[in-house]
Amino acid sequence: MKAYIFPGQGAQFTGMGQDLYESSAKAKELFQQANDILGFDITKIMFEGSADELKQTKVTQPAIFLHSTILAEVMGQSFKPEMVAGHSLGEISALVANRTLAFSDGLTLVSKRAQAMQKACELEPSTMAAVLGLEDHLVEAICADTPGIVVAANYNCPGQLVISGDINAVNLACEKLTEAGARRALLLPVGGAFHSPLMEPAREELAAAIENTVFTTPACPIYQNVSTVAVTNPADIQKNLMFQLTAPVKWTQSIQNMIKDGGTEFIEVGPGNVLQGLMRKIDRKVTTSKAEV
Repeated sequence: MKAYIFPGQGAQFTGMGQDLYESSAKAKELFQQANDILGFDITKIMFEGSADELKQTKVTQPAIFLHSTILAEVMGQSFKPEMVAGHSLGEISALVANRTLAFSDGLTLVSKRAQAMQKACELEPSTMAAVLGLEDHLVEAICADTPGIVVAANYNCPGQLVISGDINAVNLACEKLTEAGARRALLLPVGGAFHSPLMEPAREELAAAIENTVFTTPACPIYQNVSTVAVTNPADIQKNLMFQLTAPVKWTQSIQNMIKDGGTEFIEVGPGNVLQGLMRKIDRKVTTSKAEV
């Protein structure tokens, strides 16, 4: 079975999507629609902006979403997903690609998500750290035993787990994790504690927007970050998405379930190749590739 996977924040680069814009009338139309929906010229920033401009949350998240969803659209008949998943932000891209959400609704949610997360980041100094070379259960136990707020946030692949929380707790957990044998425990250059309880204000704000968005029956199952199993019921998809900002991204578990359910060929749709790298660490036997027009 053919599985399409969609990247999250961090995959952006200057010039992203420009080839699609220049080679496809459909892509050009969607990019222009995006400028109108967002109220600023995101295409100009995507094609010509500096790394710093692209790094702004209000730009990064819509930019990655646009690259992924427009690429899937331009692929036309060759885009026939049998299952989809998206890493964090990429989940909304996946929901547009499998026809659960309309393009305009997906982009509006992504924009609201970015703004809500930015506001939550400003409420309390917080951060994330990548922990390498330690078993998940040890990381979870050390986080639970650390004062303050620090939790497992991204289960990226075996031996790579990202933790998230308030700055003091994350720093203290990193020391304890290194003492426990982690190969590395390194702070990430992010603006806040994504996928942790500190995102609760953003979750509430986004949940209200999700509640007022139309979710339809998808063309194929999605394996969501919160549930990790195949979901096709629009009400369940909607509910799972509401809890995504404060719950961990269970990427390893989602991919393992997709493989168990028959996924043999995994195609990354969007900028970068981070997910292909994670795929090779989760299961080397499956085929991975990059989506192309």
